[in-house]
Amino acid sequence: MISKLPRWVEYGAFVLALVAGCVNAVGLLGFKHQSVSHLSGIATRLGADIVQSAFPDVLDLTTIIISFLIGSAISGYFLRSEALKLGRNYSGLLVLEAMLLFIAVYLLSKDGFGGIYFASVACGLQNALATTYSGAVVRTTHITGIVTDLGIMLGAKLRGEAFDRRKLFLFLLIIIGFIVGGIVGTYTFSLLQFNALFIPASICLLLAVSYSVYNAKYDLH
Repeated sequence: MISKLPRWVEYGAFVLALVAGCVNAVGLLGFKHQSVSHLSGIATRLGADIVQSAFPDVLDLTTIIISFLIGSAISGYFLRSEALKLGRNYSGLLVLEAMLLFIAVYLLSKDGFGGIYFASVACGLQNALATTYSGAVVRTTHITGIVTDLGIMLGAKLRGEAFDRRKLFLFLLIIIGFIVGGIVGTYTFSLLQFNALFIPASICLLLAVSYSVYNAKYDLH
């Protein structure tokens, strides 16, 4: 059960999902229609390009996957645990994510395709920020697992089991956040091109400050 889930997790999950949706929308529109916040489509296209001997694209796609892995490894190194817990250095990692997105903007504005790799590192880092809390899987850069969990919950409810409304609320927030992020990313890309990534980067910085302030107040009590 997730009845004791602190509110900061829910709000943070929504904002992070919005960030990921925004980055992914910019990726789909500007990175050769490639997703950045998750790898299923990348892996499928990689397999297709291998068969078609499109080796330059194979190299790019492979590097994107490795970049996402590197981002996840960074979070894994600094957090040392997959459980969400107040007091962990989430703020530092959020600042790092913002820096990675700023670098991505710079490289992409210079027509450097390497910017997509930094965006992928940022998404991998974010996705590993929050993994589990009280048995609930919390992923913020894609919603496949979230929708799957919702389906499992609905099936269990039809079987007569108790329905965890708090977990439902969390999952719905993540889905809505990702969709809203896609809307924001699409609209801002039409106006700003790759500079649209300044928006999710700035949100990460604001979230880092908010978390630090919240954590400081919690420590005082």
